[in-house]
Amino acid sequence: QVQLVESGGGLVQAGGSLTLSCAASGRTFSYHRMGWFRRAPGKEREFVAAINSNGDYTSYTDSVRGRFTISEDNAKNTIYLQMNSLKPEDTAIYYCAASLRMSLTTQPTLYNYWGQGTQVTVSS
Repeated sequence: QVQLVESGGGLVQAGGSLTLSCAASGRTFSYHRMGWFRRAPGKEREFVAAINSNGDYTSYTDSVRGRFTISEDNAKNTIYLQMNSLKPEDTAIYYCAASLRMSLTTQPTLYNYWGQGTQVTVSS
């Protein structure tokens, strides 16, 4: 089992920045890919970014590429999502997830463990 706890959400004005953190505990050596997803009000959960266990490969959805950066600190079993130039359409609950798959995936159904989520609200 892997436990994931997100933090760092909050209210920010458009153009501002936030950094989300996701601390993993439990059998952390068993996951191969970590990802961030988000669910906006009235919308489906969508992929935001993912990173492999070595931290040398990342993937982003088009709407955040160039504004968001996913990174990891293996010593702390923590991943981060640095979010810059935030827009009102980035408002959502952001979830951290861990996948046992070897390949990087954007499909939420292929992630095995999920955090409880952290709210990000961007005001215009």
